[in-house]
Amino acid sequence: MENCVFCALADKRIRPWLVMESESCLAFLDNNPVALYHTLVIPKSHYKNMLDVPESVLKDVTELTHKVCQLYTQKLGIDSYQIFNNSGPHSAQTVHHLHFHILPRFEGDAIKFYATRMPELVEKYPEMLEKLK
Repeated sequence: MENCVFCALADKRIRPWLVMESESCLAFLDNNPVALYHTLVIPKSHYKNMLDVPESVLKDVTELTHKVCQLYTQKLGIDSYQIFNNSGPHSAQTVHHLHFHILPRFEGDAIKFYATRMPELVEKYPEMLEKLK
């Protein structure tokens, strides 16, 4: 996609801070990091989010995510990660090209990444599951 910054990174019109690359995906350091080694993993082809990516591409992204985490553990001793994706207009997705964040976590870091718990939803589980049938 012409105006997509991640597509520009994928085809090297913009230089990524490349960590690792596979035939179909890139892993690079986030340009707006919240932690050391905050990394993004993207497919080289443009997919808007989780709703339009083929399973085979998602598998490739997941495999590269795993390899990056293994690299960071082996080379840097990092032993904790948050891996997440924002998909869609109500999810805080800001770049509309499928991407996963690898957020290394460290003891005592100041990152606050917790949602408000809603235990009252448990009583709605039967109704919620019924809607999926």
